[in-house]
Amino acid sequence: MAIDFTLTPEQRALQSGARQFAREVLSGVRAATDMLPTAEQRFLATRPAYEAMVAAGYLRKCIPAPAGGDGNGLVDMAIMAEEFYSVNASVTLTMLGTVLGLLPVLIGGTPEQCGRFLGPFLQKRGAPLAGFCSSEPGGSANAGSPPPGEGVRTTARADGEEWVINGRKKWVSSATGWDRKGADLLCVVCRTGSSGSPGKDISVIAVERPERGIVFERAIESMGHRAHLVTEFAFEELRVPRSHVLGEQGAGLALSEASFTGTAALVGIFGVALMRAAFDFALHFARTERRGGIHPIIEHQAVGYALADAKTAIEAARYLSWRACHALDRQSPAAAELSVQAKVFGSETAVRVITDLMRVVGIDSYDRALPLASLLQDALALPIFDGGNMGIRRRQLHNMIMQPGYDPLSASGAAEGHP
Repeated sequence: MAIDFTLTPEQRALQSGARQFAREVLSGVRAATDMLPTAEQRFLATRPAYEAMVAAGYLRKCIPAPAGGDGNGLVDMAIMAEEFYSVNASVTLTMLGTVLGLLPVLIGGTPEQCGRFLGPFLQKRGAPLAGFCSSEPGGSANAGSPPPGEGVRTTARADGEEWVINGRKKWVSSATGWDRKGADLLCVVCRTGSSGSPGKDISVIAVERPERGIVFERAIESMGHRAHLVTEFAFEELRVPRSHVLGEQGAGLALSEASFTGTAALVGIFGVALMRAAFDFALHFARTERRGGIHPIIEHQAVGYALADAKTAIEAARYLSWRACHALDRQSPAAAELSVQAKVFGSETAVRVITDLMRVVGIDSYDRALPLASLLQDALALPIFDGGNMGIRRRQLHNMIMQPGYDPLSASGAAEGHP
């Protein structure tokens, strides 16, 4: 048996390069965006940083090598994501939201579809955006609900050699693009049949930036990720070729679930990144502040214990997320379970740990001039996006555990027959 969390020289170089990029490029984004009054203005102000990220090849590093990119798997993405997200969550989410938008193509697309749709995202120039259009107004926790449940409400009807898409979507990263006219690529979850069987009626259709058919409704003023764009928008008689169905027609739910499996592990890393940034600030604060007393507050037992608990939680969340990413890279049978566990644990632990560190700092942590308030605002999204922990992720774990053949040791690799 071999258990080794040591990074390879290549991964160390990736980590070092990403850390330097974050320090030199991403660290100044907040100052450039914070005072802007609208979500769209803040998002547009991040474009130079996003373009720099693309030019440096980091988007290519998220696309697997077999598809033409430079990616070596989810562990590498997790290493990179932690460095970026700990410095600026908004720009990082724009890039990784684009990666999510490409996953249905990468997982379900034919070689011809991959060649057509991925081209703009393999270039080290511009600011290409993609979005996975899954969430809808009114929620999507029961996307597969059969009648009389509504399930997916967006529809695509066949008209000759085209699909005609109608419906509304919400909370999709960068979906309306830099100019409200649409991202370069949208993968749209929609209803393509009417048999009453979710396993036969729902498909994912790729939409290249259209000339018409996307109607911007509003930019959401979110609590956190203040410079990342999520909108509410509609498809109105949007036409795309019939050949743009990704995977099998009617198999959209399975393709959606497969796409969100890998992102779950990365959300765990998002939590790690925010906790890490909060810990770094709180540690410096505790070492340098006396709060009117004689000694730095780190010498007080309550402060020291709080810092120790926070650091322990950070390490636990990081290694669970790495373990999940490694399982996904190796296509282990335990990958789905570990990914959901990493998402639930990392996201909820981040909210708790950052709140605890705010108690260490005290009332000054409530001042947005300090980073902790903004970090908590970003962290609050983690348990409720990318498949909410209550509405979707715990249900997935529940369903796994209910299976008659479920082995509670399988995720640890310690089940019978496992090396």
